[in-house]
Amino acid sequence: MIESAIHSHIAAINDCNQRGGRMLSVIDLIDAGTMDVALAAYLTACMRSGASLLVGARSGGAGKTTVMCALLNFLPNHTEIRAVDSPKVLDSGLAAQSGTTCFIAHEVGSGPYYAYVWGEQARKFFKLAGDGHVIASNLHADTMQEVRDQLCEENRVDPEHLAAVTLKIFLRLKPGSGWEPQRFIHEVYESDGKQDQLIWQADRDGKSAGQPVQSSKVVSVEEQQKCAEFLDQMLEKNIRRIEDIRRMLVQTSMNFTS
Repeated sequence: MIESAIHSHIAAINDCNQRGGRMLSVIDLIDAGTMDVALAAYLTACMRSGASLLVGARSGGAGKTTVMCALLNFLPNHTEIRAVDSPKVLDSGLAAQSGTTCFIAHEVGSGPYYAYVWGEQARKFFKLAGDGHVIASNLHADTMQEVRDQLCEENRVDPEHLAAVTLKIFLRLKPGSGWEPQRFIHEVYESDGKQDQLIWQADRDGKSAGQPVQSSKVVSVEEQQKCAEFLDQMLEKNIRRIEDIRRMLVQTSMNFTS
């Protein structure tokens, strides 16, 4: 039963793979400098508590899907991942029990692509968050204002439904040591369900300043510490495949949902 649930979870994450190869984990992203352990501990603690998330970057290839999927691996043990691949999924989700399913839109964007949402489908998708469901997606936006313009103005998403999304993460690119650019998390906003507050911001070099902008209202310091200890253990043992990390998570009691 447990292995079957892990297999389904990993399969749903791998369905988001657009570039081939192994899906990168949070441990890979720490090593790559996309985030440090302190930021990763905060983000994974939020995900263990059942947070919804949006990952934004205006440019393509910034790693939006990679970050989204790496964090989805930390969803609560009981949460099923389901892609929004048809209007029927959205309609069934609106009538389903909240908190048991994470609905994924592979991107908030127009066009006949797999699990993309736009217009009416985007409004229904974000209504799921407003109704207490977990949702996750990414979009081409660099700032909170661009997110609001794209969603609430262009797609007429209810601002209250957008506010129900706990995490808004923004990525940036900078020159790397070789031909490949360095991807890093530039800003993180946290919503208490009513208002988004900047909670973390990178320094000018795209490295963690070591301290959040303000304290989280979603997860405690103790919960973040538990996640930091778990991540340190994964780093020490060089456990980095998403399926192995998920298996370790399921075997622990580090689950912050009520």
